[in-house]
Amino acid sequence: MADDAKAPERVTFSRGYGVCIMGIDGTWRRDCLLNAISDNDAILTVEGSIQGLNLKEFFLLLSSTGLAYRRCELVRVNGAEIDVSFLKGKHRKRRPGASSAQDALAES
Repeated sequence: MADDAKAPERVTFSRGYGVCIMGIDGTWRRDCLLNAISDNDAILTVEGSIQGLNLKEFFLLLSSTGLAYRRCELVRVNGAEIDVSFLKGKHRKRRPGASSAQDALAES
């Protein structure tokens, strides 16, 4: 049997790693413990209630300053533990030689 179709490696934290989840619009935020993470998904334990929150799409903030984050969607809820999958960004074709600032001006 070939190992080519091997699932991505998952890193598990024995005590958890302190992170936050935040709504896309920034209206809500919850502290969490990151229990496990891979390239495609993560397992979190949420502190507080998630009832009433829009978990279709949200951010997983990996740093206290918010500079390291991933866009996520909810996969499964099991009590205070949630499984999330990471959403990939949409790739646009860039004009040759154009910088990102020029692209932003061209779209306005």
